[in-house]
Amino acid sequence: MTDTKVSTVVESDNPALAFLLNRQSCHKLLAPGPSESELDLIVQAGLRAPDFMSLRPFRFLCARDEAGLTRLGEALQRAAIASKQSEVIINRAPKMPHRAPLILIAVASLKPSDVVPVLDQQFCASSTVLMMQLAARALGYGGVWRSGWPMYDRNLHQELGLTEVEQIVGFLYLGTPGHPDHALDPEDPQDFITWL
Repeated sequence: MTDTKVSTVVESDNPALAFLLNRQSCHKLLAPGPSESELDLIVQAGLRAPDFMSLRPFRFLCARDEAGLTRLGEALQRAAIASKQSEVIINRAPKMPHRAPLILIAVASLKPSDVVPVLDQQFCASSTVLMMQLAARALGYGGVWRSGWPMYDRNLHQELGLTEVEQIVGFLYLGTPGHPDHALDPEDPQDFITWL
């Protein structure tokens, strides 16, 4: 791990709370990315996401280093062509994964249940992305949760070997932060609360 430090921009006497209050996305991600053992810890954190009935309605696809990122980029380009995306998107698609040394694709992999609705299972899978981003940050890495057209494109789902009942819920790009955190704009939590 490098000596790149992530600066604290919100103060708190509680280290865990300060960590949460300072969470932010990092769009400039450099090598190195998490090691194999660090990746295990990151995924382990994802497994701690709220999961009603412990269905484990998720799985993860991983692309790392030049070969894996290139394969993902080629799949994105084929999907973009099949989906009749614009020439700009088709030409950009192969380069998209190369914005980070490691990408985790979180997939909602629905399980049959008479108790847990589809939406709950998708929320569970989505929660793993934030849990993994927080774990990566705790290890000193930066990350950004991306979505966009690839998340919803069934041609990409097919390219990646996903089933009809599986849905991508996020692309988690991880790597060494390429710049320090920016100052967060102060916001009043009461602006987001409606009392009943």
